[in-house]
Amino acid sequence: MAFMENLAVACMPFLHFLESIRNPVFDWFFSTITHLGEETYFLVVAIVVFWCINKREGYFVLITGLAGTVVNQIAKLFFRVPRPWIIDPEFDVVDSAVEEATGYSFPSGHTQNIAGTFGSICAFEPKKWKTAICVTVIALVAFSRMYLGVHTPLDVVVSLLVALALILLVRPMFKTDERMNRFMPWIVGVSVLLSLGFLGYVLAISADTTLDPHNYNSGLKNVCTLFGCTLGLIPVYILDRTVIKFETKGRWYAQIIKLVLGLLGVLAIKAGLSSPLTALFGNEMVARAVRYFLIVLFAGSVWPLTFKWFAKLRIGFMEKFSAWVAGKLASLKKAK
Repeated sequence: MAFMENLAVACMPFLHFLESIRNPVFDWFFSTITHLGEETYFLVVAIVVFWCINKREGYFVLITGLAGTVVNQIAKLFFRVPRPWIIDPEFDVVDSAVEEATGYSFPSGHTQNIAGTFGSICAFEPKKWKTAICVTVIALVAFSRMYLGVHTPLDVVVSLLVALALILLVRPMFKTDERMNRFMPWIVGVSVLLSLGFLGYVLAISADTTLDPHNYNSGLKNVCTLFGCTLGLIPVYILDRTVIKFETKGRWYAQIIKLVLGLLGVLAIKAGLSSPLTALFGNEMVARAVRYFLIVLFAGSVWPLTFKWFAKLRIGFMEKFSAWVAGKLASLKKAK
């Protein structure tokens, strides 16, 4: 643990350099782009892929992201590396970034999220344009964590390497539908066991007086989120294989309607059930696990029940608009 903290100290000169080149424009830009590494954006991207693009790819993105978060959170609580402004009291962090900088510093959770999410999308069906976009987004978010002063290069680089290792490990299991169906029961089982083991570890170290209470509560919050999500994968996969068997196809406008309404349902569960579930169970952490279980269950089993209807949805004026756009594009193609 002390060794990792010493490595973090060695990274501080680079952060001081970034501190010296800060300006209002860069502060605004990187404060905005860094939000892409948050949990909410990971869920939204995974859901968009799962509902509207490719179900197998959606599972791949979700599993890689969840596994990466488990590894990331265990490492935070095991190594317990302080944030840069705690390591060096003379270092100034961008104030707007502090609120989301929860838990210990090593490794970077935002970097893990963005690298796991966009790295999975890039690796599923590699294309030059997609690779360029994904790599750019990953690089910007990773750099933003250092520019804002909430992570060291050590935190960021290790998160990138962990995400890459998980992508290389998990990708072969999702190459085809047959391979996914063969491996998914094992993947879901291992995911639940990992999150359960993480929960056990967090509870076991609760009496450790060397732990910072704020950082410990952050870890406990994250482990309850993970446990609820991974537990939700069990009924989702079973119901999809045996009953629902949904497909992602649909007209472009039907996909948009499906996505918007479905995301509103997810957000309603995420925001609306927090207080009622806490009151019901009398424990915020138990309520959090149940809430994320319900989010995964809704996203993977309840809302997909509507997809057959959305696949058949036809709206007259939207059909005419689509035909008009197709005609214009065809004319431009002929003109070239």
